[in-house]
Amino acid sequence: MRFIIVFILIGSIYYNGFSQNDYKRINISKDITLIKLSENAYVHVSYADLPKFGRFPSNGLIFINGSDAFLFDTPVTDSLTMDLVSWIKDSMKLRIVGFVPNHWHNDCMGGLGYLQSQKIESYANQMTIDIAKTKNLPIPAHGFKDSLQLQLGDKLIRCYYLGAAHSLDNIVVWIPSEQILFAGCMVKSSNSKDLGNTSDGYLTAYPKTINKLIDRFPMAKIVIPGHGQFGGIELIKHTKELLTQ
Repeated sequence: MRFIIVFILIGSIYYNGFSQNDYKRINISKDITLIKLSENAYVHVSYADLPKFGRFPSNGLIFINGSDAFLFDTPVTDSLTMDLVSWIKDSMKLRIVGFVPNHWHNDCMGGLGYLQSQKIESYANQMTIDIAKTKNLPIPAHGFKDSLQLQLGDKLIRCYYLGAAHSLDNIVVWIPSEQILFAGCMVKSSNSKDLGNTSDGYLTAYPKTINKLIDRFPMAKIVIPGHGQFGGIELIKHTKELLTQ
């Protein structure tokens, strides 16, 4: 598999401070940690080594209803994804019934090949699918354009494309029952000093997309960025401030 390296500035990746340290943490391995947000939701944090930048974490989300689960973003490799999925199945006794990546970079869908080997259904922005085809990456099975509503039992999952920002194809995922917004890499952690990697970004469209995010999800209790500490709506506002610098 060809991997797309995502450059993350050191200042945006530390996991300290913030009240998230009060949340239950489960160390699956030296490279994967789960943070329990609620009875039905966990952030999965996976670590990878990047030359010149060292060890850095990437965030994803697990949403659970009964014995079924949806996965949002994978670790950067198939092997790390296998470790995460095996733990979810063997230790949590859950069946992963679907997967949604935030965008095409490997910190979102680097483990898609492994998920496909496990016959796990995948859903993505049609732009993500189109980009994956051009870059010879594993291709998500089902595409959507502006929005997608999925069901996990009696719980809703809503995926939205609000516009280009960190990448052309980046989406956000809203879990109404938990009031959790998985915003991914378009939103920066509170201690981020800049926008990080913008090599595939669209800086002209970015502010408009962030404004849409603020307007649509003022009720979000937990906002999860692609890297670094999760928080509340202040993370989106902080990202907006970074865009003015």
